[in-house]
Amino acid sequence: MNRKLPLIIGVAVVVLGIVGSSALFTVPQTQQAIVMQFGEPKRVIPEPGLNVKLPFVQNVLYYEKRVLDLDPPVERVLLADQKPLNVDSFARYRITDPLRFYQRVRFESNLRDRLGSIINSNLRSVLGNVNLASILSDERADIMNRIQTQVNREAQNFGIDIVDVRIGRTDLPQEVSQAVYSRMRSEREREAAEFRAQGQEEAQRIRATADREATVIRAEAQREAEIISGTGEAARTTTLNQAFGQDEDFFRFYRSMQAYEGSINQGDTDNSYIVLSTDRNEFFRMLGRGAITEELSDAIESSPSGGGQAASQPADGTGSNSAGTAAEAAPAD
Repeated sequence: MNRKLPLIIGVAVVVLGIVGSSALFTVPQTQQAIVMQFGEPKRVIPEPGLNVKLPFVQNVLYYEKRVLDLDPPVERVLLADQKPLNVDSFARYRITDPLRFYQRVRFESNLRDRLGSIINSNLRSVLGNVNLASILSDERADIMNRIQTQVNREAQNFGIDIVDVRIGRTDLPQEVSQAVYSRMRSEREREAAEFRAQGQEEAQRIRATADREATVIRAEAQREAEIISGTGEAARTTTLNQAFGQDEDFFRFYRSMQAYEGSINQGDTDNSYIVLSTDRNEFFRMLGRGAITEELSDAIESSPSGGGQAASQPADGTGSNSAGTAAEAAPAD
């Protein structure tokens, strides 16, 4: 008997260990548990710690107490302005009632499909009443709060609480993107054309101002030039009058020389020639007899009129006399 006692104690310890391990369980800090008996929930253990259950009869299901995330598939939404939009949303939730969660969906994988449908349905409902500008403006936070409220109202049936619902990304469909880009390009081209027109208008205004100022400057310069020229002419006239008053004969001779020079050298041409009459010609009188050759003097003396006209009789006896003899005048300096 004494030999069998240690064996009995050992067997008892092993049995107690097995029973104890089956009867005791621990709920972690991040989880909550439901004690099940033959598939039926018996009690909910929301707090962490060491707990007891019936060995071999009851089992334990654990659910997360932490915030879980859900990323439903991309949903195509038609906005209030009839623009389609691909919306990629995500949600965060927490299991607040493990018993109801077990009764409704049992496992998180089952919840994801049903909750994703609820979120996309509410996205279509709320975003269908707003336009794209509202989504991209400060109204976006209010829109997301409305979506979260509606989703949370339906999600309470699953024993969960929706912590947050957000739109991660919004994209226009490919065909709509091309139309939007074309419209944006047209708008930018219109603005560029408007800016160029404004620049051209400003350039024309600047040129007009510059032309007006240039005209005023030229007019002022012309006026000053005429004033200076008039002053010079007045001084010149005064000087000439003074010179004329000192020696009238010399002044008359000087003016005659200027007149002859202007008549002979016309324009920029040098070595010009002029045909003059020798009959009482003032030019020859002033130059003296040295300007008339002996042949010309003989011609003047032998002329019928004695006034220096050479007669030219044609063969048939008709015709008229040619007045004057050609005299070559030396070019003036």
